[in-house]
Amino acid sequence: MRNNKMDFNNKVAIVTGAGQGIGFEICKQLAGQGALVILNDLDAQLAQQACTVIDQQCPGRVHAVPGDCSNMAVINQMVEYATGNFGRLDIAIANAGITLFGAFLDYRPEAFDQVMKVNLAGSFFLAQAAARKMKQQPGGGSILFMSSVTGHLAHKGLVAYGMSKAALEMLARNLVIELSQYRININTVAPGATLTERTTENKNYETAWQKITPGGRPATVADIANAVLFLVHERSRHINGQNIVIDGGWTSVGIQPE
Repeated sequence: MRNNKMDFNNKVAIVTGAGQGIGFEICKQLAGQGALVILNDLDAQLAQQACTVIDQQCPGRVHAVPGDCSNMAVINQMVEYATGNFGRLDIAIANAGITLFGAFLDYRPEAFDQVMKVNLAGSFFLAQAAARKMKQQPGGGSILFMSSVTGHLAHKGLVAYGMSKAALEMLARNLVIELSQYRININTVAPGATLTERTTENKNYETAWQKITPGGRPATVADIANAVLFLVHERSRHINGQNIVIDGGWTSVGIQPE
């Protein structure tokens, strides 16, 4: 009988925005299943702390490359770190994103530019730099973008953010045409309400989303990471240009939080 255990033995992965929350959980799960992980976060101290925590269970598996992942120099540094130290790059996960709330009529150009730079440009150019390396490898690779349910349903105050997340799903579909010939598959996941260090700063967050989510609870970071690992595993290579919504059924009803 075939072994159905999903492992990433010595696969090399980059994960951006991974100092905490969903990105941290993705790195922890990848390292726990044998991957070599380049962990990126804008906050250098947070990135190093995350590596230290994971290193206690998975020694030598996670390596911090902090910096602004929308900056081309940092993107190139991550990719070169992967290929220079480990000889390859198998997985690139553009998890980093920024949420700047604001009413459409008052939204500032500088806020718009910042959201688009991090959420779109950072993801676009990480995928580009990673794909340039992956196309040279016999086995190709996998790329994943982090979308959001706000790219599917309107959410008050998140016009720019929702727009950027919807764009990532279209980017993945377009890259199917560009990258499939190099054995590179590319997909997205769209988390709904998720319990992270940031969201739980609001004491009412979990209760509010319990009430309006058909599944009865918001997602955990493990819920999101489980889907991410499924999509970037080599057994999922024939899944290409797709998006998985992980929201406990919320987009089926679309009730706005109070």
